[in-house]
Amino acid sequence: MQFVEPSREFLAETLLAAGPGADTLCDGWRTQELAAHLYLREHNPGVGLGMVLKPWKKATDKAIAKLAEESSSPGTFAALVEKFRAGPPKMSPFALKTVDKNANLTEFFVHTEDVRRATDRWAPRALDAGYSEALWADLIKRAAIMYRSVDLGIVLVNPNGPRHVAKRAPVSVAIIGAPGELLMHANGRTGHALVSFEGQPDAVALLQTAEVGL
Repeated sequence: MQFVEPSREFLAETLLAAGPGADTLCDGWRTQELAAHLYLREHNPGVGLGMVLKPWKKATDKAIAKLAEESSSPGTFAALVEKFRAGPPKMSPFALKTVDKNANLTEFFVHTEDVRRATDRWAPRALDAGYSEALWADLIKRAAIMYRSVDLGIVLVNPNGPRHVAKRAPVSVAIIGAPGELLMHANGRTGHALVSFEGQPDAVALLQTAEVGL
């Protein structure tokens, strides 16, 4: 929990600095769609369901598009970001500390980088050691799901710490990087993650073209 609120604050500041209409790494989303997504998932339970259940996806996409359109000017965009910064309402499941930590630690880190890394010039952040450890712990809980579609064994390697076998198979590839970079790769931002690979060349090539993430 100690890292979620600062991450929310930093994400809000990153969105405000970029402004409306800026690119993100989220396919088809500009900054106002991303801000709408972040706000609605915490404030509208129906929209939240559409983010995980296909029958509600169309309604969710429509709600995000509508709010994004309403938030396309600098003033309305800033107002939306401030509503997100204020956090979820008291009756929202996200108001529970355990839910907030489990749902938002990775969410806020990845979406911050979705904005930062969509520009031509960006550099990785120097993360607090405790924050990196928290991201690593979150990653290894989800890694098997994130790499489930890859027809390879996957070993995640933190150069300054442990390694984790995310998936077992006769042929494996090791993905090497700092926890934040491994998290970006696992969440499908494969072209914007500062990682390296060890394994047979054909296996590495297969991984680099595979669908990763949810």
